[in-house]
Amino acid sequence: MAVAKNRKHFVWRTRVILGAILLVAVLLVVRLYFLQVVHGSEYRTQATDQYVSSSGGFYDRGGIFFKDKDGREISGATIKTGFRLAIKPVEVSDASSLYTALAPYIDIERDIFMIRATKEGDPYEEIQTQLNEDEATQIREADLDGVLLIPEHWRYYPGDTLASHILGFVASDGQNRNGRYGLERHYEDVLARGESNLYVNFFAELFTNVRDIVFVPVNKREGSIVTTIEPSVQLHLEKVLADLQDEWNSKFTAAIVIEPQTGIIRAMAVSPTFDLNNFGETETKLFANPLVERVYEMGSIMKPLTMAAGLDSGAITVESTYNDRGSLTLNGSTISNFDGRARGVVKMQEILSQSLNTGAAYIVSAMGKDEFRRYMYRYGLNEETGIDLPNEARNLTENLNSPRDIEYATASFGQGVALTPINMVRALSILPDGYSEQPHVVSAIRSRNGLTHNIDNSDVREQILKPETSEEITRMLVKVFDEALLGGTVKMEHYSIAAKTGTAQMASPNGGYYDDRFLHTFFGYFPAYDAKYLIFLMNVEPKGAQYASQTLTRPFMDMTNFLINYYNIPPDR
Repeated sequence: MAVAKNRKHFVWRTRVILGAILLVAVLLVVRLYFLQVVHGSEYRTQATDQYVSSSGGFYDRGGIFFKDKDGREISGATIKTGFRLAIKPVEVSDASSLYTALAPYIDIERDIFMIRATKEGDPYEEIQTQLNEDEATQIREADLDGVLLIPEHWRYYPGDTLASHILGFVASDGQNRNGRYGLERHYEDVLARGESNLYVNFFAELFTNVRDIVFVPVNKREGSIVTTIEPSVQLHLEKVLADLQDEWNSKFTAAIVIEPQTGIIRAMAVSPTFDLNNFGETETKLFANPLVERVYEMGSIMKPLTMAAGLDSGAITVESTYNDRGSLTLNGSTISNFDGRARGVVKMQEILSQSLNTGAAYIVSAMGKDEFRRYMYRYGLNEETGIDLPNEARNLTENLNSPRDIEYATASFGQGVALTPINMVRALSILPDGYSEQPHVVSAIRSRNGLTHNIDNSDVREQILKPETSEEITRMLVKVFDEALLGGTVKMEHYSIAAKTGTAQMASPNGGYYDDRFLHTFFGYFPAYDAKYLIFLMNVEPKGAQYASQTLTRPFMDMTNFLINYYNIPPDR
């Protein structure tokens, strides 16, 4: 019995030991897979870096990708490999000849180079960064004494200026490199890698990271991001804006192309733009994205929102009329139509077609201040959109809480309340189908372990307007485009387009408004009754034109025709 019992214990112990050995073996294989396959290229490059230079670690950062209409990913931000050139003054015998040999490859004045190259006893002076492979090869072949070529890695933007205000850039504060604007900043926790460390105790690493090897933490977001930006659409939009700015000598121009039924942004651009690979040569004031980070009084593109609210609330119908006297005095202040002219008794359509300020104010009086405020808040004008870009500004809508009628009247036609353009775009995107969507520029996060997390914003989708209201306001805006915009000369035979212009005086920092500075805005969506795209354009302080229809109709038609042809959108009439 005792022998059998001992044998049983022996077998049990043997199985436990074998099981433990097998577990360790499995963990070793898994760990080696991650070291050699998943992160192998990083460690090999890092080893090369540390062999050549003792300073700094391997620099890495997640990528940012665009996606074209066929689903192909195109790099917007990546890591580029090249060389840093340094010299060892203690080994330089003829500094003048060395400068002559290196001059084609370096961007440093001769006098400064000579000072550095002739420092007595100096073992190291950095001269140039970001040399490419061909340049490094030519320098090696010259076989110059006292010259070092050290592998290095840096953030690189293949499109140079493409989508600069969306991407942002990476900069160093002397110790760390991190995102400073755009997606680089907003998704810093996803993209950042830090300076990794190759030489670690293997077994300590193995057992302290068993959980991370086998189980990926749910909140681990580190990886790359895939954007919603379509590079060809983005490129064309940037060209349109550059031409617009040149034509009207504007302070700046900006635009957004969005899918109103999903909130997906296909393009977002500002002109002037800047080169992401040479941002140090740009004025810092150009880095901010005014479409997200600044607020403006938007003018008459607010009128369709006011009209839709009036229709949806039942305060008015399309057949309702009012007596337009050309001006209206409230609380001691007078508001007027853009030309001051009275139209007499007119229907609601004329408020949009002739852009009548007094008509928008009439709708507010028919609704009542509280109901008007409620709809403006339902459009989201009192809150941020939550777009996945940094520094979203807070809208200035305090006038919607005023006891004075005049504040509501001016808000109805886009004065006295200041909104970010992205907030305005979100509100306008409600008109085609009645639903509020989350505007966003990132569609997926691809973690380092290979898993992809698709970003779904459907849970924030909210119905704001009744379907019949959306259809009615769309019909009215199609009539504006077909008959009123530039006298109906831009009407498209086979496509229905809903659109409205806006012209607003620029607010003066000293109070009141400038008489000669204007903000021009334009929005339109198409095909009107099943909108695939909404285009928003803004032109800040153009010279030589007072009204938005003069400066923005042609750029809008340019982008509309491009999108119709590029996406092969079928006719709807």
